Amino acid sequence: MREDLVLYMVEEGIARITMNRPEALNALDDRLNDALAVAWDRFAADDAADVAVLSGEGRAFCSGADLKSFIPRWQGADMMAPRRNAPTGIGGGLTRGRHRLVKPVVAALHGHVIGGGFELALACDIRIAAEDASFGIFELRYGLHQGDGGLVRLSAIAGIGTALDLTLTGRPVDAAEALRLHLVSRVVPRADLMTVALETAARIRANGRTAVRSAKETVLELIGRPLDDALRLETLYGYSSLGDFGEAGPRLARFLDKTPSRQDGDR
Repeated sequence: MREDLVLYMVEEGIARITMNRPEALNALDDRLNDALAVAWDRFAADDAADVAVLSGEGRAFCSGADLKSFIPRWQGADMMAPRRNAPTGIGGGLTRGRHRLVKPVVAALHGHVIGGGFELALACDIRIAAEDASFGIFELRYGLHQGDGGLVRLSAIAGIGTALDLTLTGRPVDAAEALRLHLVSRVVPRADLMTVALETAARIRANGRTAVRSAKETVLELIGRPLDDALRLETLYGYSSLGDFGEAGPRLARFLDKTPSRQDGDR
């Protein structure tokens, strides 16, 4: 495996994970998927890294699955192949298998964010797009559709109507429309993309580590739950995050020290 297919560096608690296959617009083949899996495992175990920023080198974030290797594999697959595939998704498993990673991941998106690349972006927690980013679900053109969390997450993030529109038509979506559809949180000039992504990661890191991880875990646990179950889980997870009082105590003390006491009649 080429050792530089994924670049990994940590600075000030933020891991920068960069797909580095620019000659193929960072299309996901087995080698890139395997390299990403190594990077996610490294990030999960890296105590010096609290937040990751995922990006793509070159002209695109990710142009999807590498069809030159993807299609032949399934043309000759046996009936049990989908079951063997089910435990691990694309993007090194971030779409399925490593999706319970409790550390937040910010996606910095530019150029093509299409097919499996769109599914990978949707698997990240926060998505920030450059003005030149373009999104698309083109799988139906080739007689298949999303199978790595794309339909699940697109429906949850943008709603069933949008999921059906974008999937069934396969029409491209520019960054401005992606913002209107809530597919991304912000759209910024291309030159500012990494700066804004790193600033977003730094804002996350400035919060309590235990609380951040608990909040992400809680959101993932709440999806699809009946209301009573969801409310019960939220209170259990939320209040138990105070269990790390070594972190919460000093933060609360600093807040209380700066809060003036209220006098009678104050509102």
